[in-house]
Amino acid sequence: MERDTLFAPRLPDWRQPPATEWRDDSSLYYEGETYRERDTRVFAYFGLPQGHAGQTPAMVLVHGGGGTAFPQWVRMWNERGYAALAMDLSGRGPDGERLPDGGPDQGHVEKFHAMDEGLTEMWSYHAVAAVARGLSLLAAQPTVDASRVGVTGISWGGYVTCMVAGIDERIAAAIPVYGCGFLHHNSCWLEEFERLSPDHRDAWVRHFDPSSHLPNAAMPMLWVNGTNDFAYPPDSYQKSYRAAPGPTALCIKVGMDHGHEPGWAPAEIGLFADQHLLGGAALPTIGPTEICDGRASARYSAERPITSAGLHYAIDRGVWHERAWTSAPAEAMDGVAHAPLPAERPVVAYLTVEYDRGGTVSAEHVLVS
Repeated sequence: MERDTLFAPRLPDWRQPPATEWRDDSSLYYEGETYRERDTRVFAYFGLPQGHAGQTPAMVLVHGGGGTAFPQWVRMWNERGYAALAMDLSGRGPDGERLPDGGPDQGHVEKFHAMDEGLTEMWSYHAVAAVARGLSLLAAQPTVDASRVGVTGISWGGYVTCMVAGIDERIAAAIPVYGCGFLHHNSCWLEEFERLSPDHRDAWVRHFDPSSHLPNAAMPMLWVNGTNDFAYPPDSYQKSYRAAPGPTALCIKVGMDHGHEPGWAPAEIGLFADQHLLGGAALPTIGPTEICDGRASARYSAERPITSAGLHYAIDRGVWHERAWTSAPAEAMDGVAHAPLPAERPVVAYLTVEYDRGGTVSAEHVLVS
């Protein structure tokens, strides 16, 4: 798939380390995109693992709506053995106040309704640029291995992670949490799309919906979400991870809360990063959920022992985030997880397996009529 021309002309510049002003050894400003005919700066926190020797892997950390650059998120990855960079994507500085030379704010107007000002004035454009420039800054550090830089983002940060994964092939592993594409098909922003003119809606989808970029995302991706997420429902989520051609792993948790701390807490995020950036043990893999004679089954493969398996299902109809989910034990033996389905129809269901390091992977959900 051809890469979008809106971003392509800027990629050579974004792949160069941006001009940087260090506040101290753990925070800085770096060059952003021009916004409303003025130069901008992006604020970020930076950290290296203690006692690092040689070149380390690194993670770019992308916050969601209502968030900012989180220093504790950087420290969490440093403690795991990674260099890390967390930038602010709402034009704010370390005190949470708007910078006089900050980029666009992170409101609905800047995300959906500023196209008359120009596509390059939109928040999504500036967010993608800030992440790509941040990746370049991080990769240029003398103690960072530029071939082992991953990106993870939460909510709107997961959305940006999906965007950048399809635009910047330097990413070694991508982990979107909650955020996905196909927002115009189903999401909590359907009213915003209804307010757009047909031309603006088409332009938004072409340039700013991850569905237009994920077909270029060839790197390994871990998709983390909850069954009842109010913003990014399972149907749009499934379309998104199916659109990415690279190796895909799923971690779908029943009733997972939506927020920054719940979004960076799952153990699977670090385990997946370790697998692809540190040479750690691989997460199990699991195939599609198959239905036969009232039973759900999925084939799995694992380097380490499987400690449990589960079936998760909902028999409610209606909007995804209001459905009631039930979890039940499943059997896992000889590379197959399986469990009986409830008799009620329709039912939506998926299987999971957990290995001895505490990581759980999910099969795709299926609807049984």
